Amino acid sequence: MTETPHQFLNPAHWKPAIGYSNGVAATGRMVFTGGVIGWNAVQEFETDDFAAQVEQVLKSIVEILACAGARPEHLVRLTWYVTDKREYLASLRDIGRAYKATIGRHYPAMALVQVVALVEDRAKVEIEATAVIP
Repeated sequence: MTETPHQFLNPAHWKPAIGYSNGVAATGRMVFTGGVIGWNAVQEFETDDFAAQVEQVLKSIVEILACAGARPEHLVRLTWYVTDKREYLASLRDIGRAYKATIGRHYPAMALVQVVALVEDRAKVEIEATAVIP
């Protein structure tokens, strides 16, 4: 993975952010995804496992970014919507493995929100991504 010219913003006197950045400064062509859920290319869910749906979402985001010539290291923000924060927290180890396998050790600014439901009943997670291609 190549180095990104993005500047990750983590104030020196703050406790370090783990798995995300507090902010990112970037210049370039912006790429936005819609909300991506854990189904495959033909809009079918292959699993109801939380971490497996996250892995599918991340793979789908990488495919969408590629359409614009962007790569995972161009990500500057991810907004996660989950239907159950307890299931998210219980799956963190598997989510971390899937994240590193798909995105690498690149941690953009992130937010996570628990929602009552997503439009697709089987969806457990939806992620919006923003990337900036230098």
